Amino acid sequence: MDPEADLLAEASSPEELQVIVRRLLGVTEAAYERRAQLEQALRTRIVIEQAKGILAERFELDVEEAFALLRSAARSHRMKIHALAAEVVESRETPRAILDARAG
Repeated sequence: MDPEADLLAEASSPEELQVIVRRLLGVTEAAYERRAQLEQALRTRIVIEQAKGILAERFELDVEEAFALLRSAARSHRMKIHALAAEVVESRETPRAILDARAG
């Protein structure tokens, strides 16, 4: 028997059963939210990795230098690094923030 079934079997009244079910639903909802957060973090990381590769090739940098450029440009233009990375990935043109960071 699984732990949830044991927990439900221990309920001695409908009220206790409702409390247990609410707790189980809360745990399930939290797990779904966590999964969504992790999926979003993965998507964000993928875009940043793609931008690093593009910048590394475009400016003949190693990936650490490309990330430093991306980070510096995002900070100096008060942008989220993911937003700037998305601009790099989505356009053939180098974003102004990147060009400014390279010049500075």
